[in-house]
Amino acid sequence: MSTVMTRLKSSPLFRYVNIPRRFIYALGYYRERLSDLIVWLFKSKEYTNFTYDLTERNIADLCDFLAVSLGGTFEEFQGYVAEIQNDTALADHVRELTRHSPFRTVSDEDVKFGRRIGWYAAVRHLKPAVIVETGVEKGLGSLVLCAALLRNKAEGHPGHYYGTDIDPKAGWLFTGKYRDVGELLIGDSIASLERLPVLIDLFINDSDHSAEYEAREYETIADKMASDGIIIGDNAHCTDKLSRFAHKTGLSYCFFREEPARHWYPGGGIGLAFPKRSRGARVSSKVVRLH
Repeated sequence: MSTVMTRLKSSPLFRYVNIPRRFIYALGYYRERLSDLIVWLFKSKEYTNFTYDLTERNIADLCDFLAVSLGGTFEEFQGYVAEIQNDTALADHVRELTRHSPFRTVSDEDVKFGRRIGWYAAVRHLKPAVIVETGVEKGLGSLVLCAALLRNKAEGHPGHYYGTDIDPKAGWLFTGKYRDVGELLIGDSIASLERLPVLIDLFINDSDHSAEYEAREYETIADKMASDGIIIGDNAHCTDKLSRFAHKTGLSYCFFREEPARHWYPGGGIGLAFPKRSRGARVSSKVVRLH
């Protein structure tokens, strides 16, 4: 039998005969995702900007990623992740607003932050005076970032959040106490960035996901970043614009890829650009409200 198989494998026809076997083998890597897809179709209402948890292993990788990139320890970032995961006030806020929103037919009440827990942990560690996020959508990222700012403020490290979006209806989750440390700038993101009168400590690109627009945002904020400012690219799993910008401007760059738990979506990631020099005292930016 082994002799026959050996001869068969040496035949040019074997690659075609072996296609069904190879297909079944490859399908094994997607079987779990297909099952997750069926569940999602009937359980979730989302059709874009999907929300999900990360696997435990992926969360551990995220904490290591942040510790190596930003300084600090694995245990410190673990603590920050646990902090947002156990923030019942934030979860209740999202659930209540979603339940009574006109967008409840396309939004899930279950609170799942995905890679945004990395944003939260970064803010808790860095204690930035000014955060800018381009692209707000419903405002889940805004809440995460401002929840971290509220914690920082309680510890004596105040900061302010600016979220930009071209859609006047964006940010419907962004209400209540979270507005105490942040505001939305409605209009073209690049135009809003050009008018920003403060230095940026943490910049998050999450607006128009075309590579060209992403690159324009980085060019626009190049002279507006604090000397030890950090840039997070939410489109880094799709384009190389942040890595190119980092190399061009002398920043270090690294990338973290998500591993969603019990979800069909393969995940996005966090692109991180940060100064190559060792981090010293942070340069505080004056907080100015725009009206």
